[in-house]
Amino acid sequence: MHTIQSRVVVAGLFFLFIFLSGYWLSQLGKPYHTLVITLHKLIGLAAGVFLVLTVIRTHQAAPLSGLEITAVVITALIFVGTVAAGGLLSIDAAGGLSGISQQVRQLIAVAHRLFPFLAVLSTAMTLYLIRSS
Repeated sequence: MHTIQSRVVVAGLFFLFIFLSGYWLSQLGKPYHTLVITLHKLIGLAAGVFLVLTVIRTHQAAPLSGLEITAVVITALIFVGTVAAGGLLSIDAAGGLSGISQQVRQLIAVAHRLFPFLAVLSTAMTLYLIRSS
C-alpha cells in the first residue's frame, strides 16, 4: 500500500504537469495545438484516476468518515468544474460557442484559471484528512 507521502508526491507531480501543460497551451494560443491539448487532458485524466483509486483503496482499508467523504465530494465537484470549464474553452476555441457573450467567455476563462488552484487545495486537504486511513 502506498504511503501518504508517496500519494502526495504523485498527486503533486500530476498537478505540476497539468499546470505546465496548461501554461504551454495558453502560450501557444488559439486554435489549441492538438498534441498539447491532448497531453493536458490525458494528464488530468490520469490524475483523476489516481486520486479516485487512492480514495477507493483508502476506504477499503478503513471506512472514510463523514468529513472525509465530504472532502472527497467537494474535491470531485471542483475537478468536474475544472474539466467542464476546460471543455467549454476548447469548444469556444474551435468556434462552437459563437452565440455566447464576451462576459460568459471571460467567466469560463476565469473559472478554468481558478478551479485548478482550488483543486490543488481541496486535494491536499482531502489527502491530509485521509492520511491516517
